Amino acid sequence: IAIQGIIDAAEKELQPIIGGTPRDTTEENIQARTRGLLIMAASNKLNALVLSTGNKSELAVGYCTLYGDMVGGLAILSDVLKTKVYELAHFINRKSEIIPQNTIVKAPSAELSPNQVDQDTLPPYPVLDKIITLYIEEQMSSSQIIELGFDPDITKEIIRKIDLNEYKRKQAAPGLKISTKAFGVERRMPIVQKYLN
Repeated sequence: IAIQGIIDAAEKELQPIIGGTPRDTTEENIQARTRGLLIMAASNKLNALVLSTGNKSELAVGYCTLYGDMVGGLAILSDVLKTKVYELAHFINRKSEIIPQNTIVKAPSAELSPNQVDQDTLPPYPVLDKIITLYIEEQMSSSQIIELGFDPDITKEIIRKIDLNEYKRKQAAPGLKISTKAFGVERRMPIVQKYLN
């Protein structure tokens, strides 16, 4: 379903608020929210459950759009780290190509701006996922994670993003639990907190 007409109409109506400002994530998120609007409309009309596909890595650091790609009734990958998503894809394809190979080998991207890739704003997923695991599941502090040899700036930034994006996770669809600490079930944190990790 084409979304450009809806995006153009939304941006036109928003001109009194956003007109004359540089394009940024505001306009990018209009795209994701337009998709969410259409997906939920189809869900209503077809009496179907929307599966939200955000993974634990994205939900941890807020690399998802509230009311956009986060829409849905069940978040099937919300407790599966991105590196595990790739492992699952390779497992599913072990005998024959079920998941198109180009979706596995291309650089991860929210695809909200030209040539955008996740690594523009995030560390490589193996590093990110390890920090998430240590912080969320192992309940280590930033200083403990840094002592293990992780870059101090990256570690602190990832933990900051995890803490800042609790408000998104509170509004996320319920998910399937596979780890020792799933968001929303075993890990309940206040949205507004000032302690440092």
